[in-house]
Parts: sequence; structure tokens; C-alpha cells
Amino acid sequence: MHAKRTDLEILVEAGPAKIRGADWGDMRVAVVSVPAGTDFSPLLKGLPNDRCQAEHWGYVIKGKLRIKHADDREEVLTGGDFYHMPAGHTGVAEEETEFLEIGEPQAYQQFVNNAKRVIAAM
Repeated sequence: MHAKRTDLEILVEAGPAKIRGADWGDMRVAVVSVPAGTDFSPLLKGLPNDRCQAEHWGYVIKGKLRIKHADDREEVLTGGDFYHMPAGHTGVAEEETEFLEIGEPQAYQQFVNNAKRVIAAM
């Protein structure tokens, strides 16, 4: 199975920020494109501990992300980095950033639904 980025459904959109994705078997693949300064924390309000509850594996295509984990540990991901994020994280894009994520669809959809709710209330 394969797809072009533009073939993937837009799951979340807010101005120039977009999350495109598709479910393939028991995994969701998503491409996230966000401008510099994007803070994911507001989109997580209302989830347990106001953190993303999905576990992700991914690759930073370009940019820079500062990730804060549930244990208050921080890490910086930059273009070319592969990563694994356990549930219980949030982050800020310090530069215009694009990254690929793969994870379990139901947990990822929990984030998508919450993000749409928060965006609609803005």
C-alpha cells in the first residue's frame, strides 16, 4: 500500500497547520505540517493530564520539535531524526516542521477528535 501526501485525507486543519492521514491495517500513518511556534498543548486540553494519549513512531522530515514527556523529561527532535514517543507527551514546533507518524488508529483518533473540538471552540 502507498499514497502520495496529497492523497491522504486531511484529519485536522487550522490555518497553515495540517494533519493528513490514513489507516492502513491496524496502523495509522499521518503527515503533520505545522508553522514555527505551533504549540500542541492547547489541542490536548481535556485529554487525560492534557497530554497526547497515543504512542507514536515517526520521522522528522524537516524542522525542530521540542517534546515534553509525562515525566517532565524533554527532548529535541530535528530533521532526519527517527523517534518513538510513549503516550503522555506534548510538544512545540520551534521551526516550520513536518513529520511522519505511525501509531494505533483509535488512540490517534482520540487526539484528532479532541483537536477538532478545541479548534471549533476557538
